[in-house]
Amino acid sequence: MTTTTALRLEKITPANLDLALGVKVRPDQEHLVEPVAHSLAEAYVRPAGVAWPRLILDGDRPVGFLMAFLDIDFAGDGKGTDIRSGLWRLNIEATEQGRGYGKFAVESVADEIRRRGGNTLTVTWHPGPDGPEGFYLGLGFRPTGEQSGGQTVAELRLGRKTEESEW
Repeated sequence: MTTTTALRLEKITPANLDLALGVKVRPDQEHLVEPVAHSLAEAYVRPAGVAWPRLILDGDRPVGFLMAFLDIDFAGDGKGTDIRSGLWRLNIEATEQGRGYGKFAVESVADEIRRRGGNTLTVTWHPGPDGPEGFYLGLGFRPTGEQSGGQTVAELRLGRKTEESEW
């Protein structure tokens, strides 16, 4: 596992776009998460402020990509009765998996949600033996019993971040 001292997130810009587009998951994971290019296209067509795409860097080396959703109408009914924020996409470079970068990404999204006054982080994943369920459950996410687009919906309650606790 890597230390987080050199880890940081960067907003996607023309200067680092090619680095972000170069992030590729393992071939056996490609059916579980959209490629970075698809995510950036989705971010572009959403209202401003909904998508929060970021490049994950370890020093100057790209190791992943994340995209959060912030204050969306999760029900999609236009009534605003189910507003949620969470992790929309997580792509960790195939050769960099298992080194703590995914956990760093989740913690970073949690910090951004807290900064905006939220207390719950929502995530969805494709169910199945090859999916990321174990990763998310290990971080404390709990399934809500809902499905979204055939994916399991789970939530992590966010407490105030302290020195003793990450959540």
